[in-house]
Amino acid sequence: MPLIRIRSERDRMSAIERRIGDFLLENAHLLRDYSSQQLADALGISQSSVVKFSQKLGFRGYPDLKYSVAQALARGDNGGEVTLAATQDVPEPHALRAEALWRDKAAAERETRLINAPATLDAIAEALEEAGRVFVCGVGEDGMRAQALAARLLRFGIVALSPTDPAALASTLALVRPSDALLVFCEHGRRQDLVHLARDFRAARGILVSVTRHSANPLRAQADAALVVSAHDERPEREPLLYQSALQQLLDLLLLVLCERHPARLQHYLTHLESTQQVQDA
Repeated sequence: MPLIRIRSERDRMSAIERRIGDFLLENAHLLRDYSSQQLADALGISQSSVVKFSQKLGFRGYPDLKYSVAQALARGDNGGEVTLAATQDVPEPHALRAEALWRDKAAAERETRLINAPATLDAIAEALEEAGRVFVCGVGEDGMRAQALAARLLRFGIVALSPTDPAALASTLALVRPSDALLVFCEHGRRQDLVHLARDFRAARGILVSVTRHSANPLRAQADAALVVSAHDERPEREPLLYQSALQQLLDLLLLVLCERHPARLQHYLTHLESTQQVQDA
């Protein structure tokens, strides 16, 4: 009963073993016509990792594990997971990759949600609602995320500005009021220009919110409130995808909290959508 054994031993597995085990539990019906190399490619690991995983479960190799999983499915023994029928047509190879990526994104989004306390989201939503102006700043890809959030805040009737150059914002610090808020996007929280900007903004008595990874960093240490993202993967081509997905989910959740706490903001957004549609239809 390989699926039940995988589930029972999951907590004692290494990160790579858990990745393989989770995929087998959730996608056992896909294994029938796939080799160990194809499975390894889909998960972004080595073929030897798949073989070692099979042997650790007591099988001579992956073919024996695959056969045992097929037998378990035929008996209806699926380790507590609901799977598709074993006779289902096997999808094209990219389906394995898509399933694995979707699962990894979902895990990153779930972990990110759990480490951002509801009270923190409520406090940040309240700060945005009461702010005279909201400055949203970042550099590079963080800058694009900052600009996108500023545009969305404007649709909710919040005065949001997103200067493309931190130096341009630094030059206006003398005009910062205590009611103003600054959201700084910096994935690792260590860019010195943004750290200095945050420090000076706080010195001007503005409200500072950092948006970084869930790590100790100088930007987060200065913030009045922090949004943090958990998205870790040893595969360099996948980690940015998980970070972007988890961050977007977190920002979407923040905006929903803002709407629920302040219905007038939602009405402003709906009015904006209606006006935009009328312009497009004209």
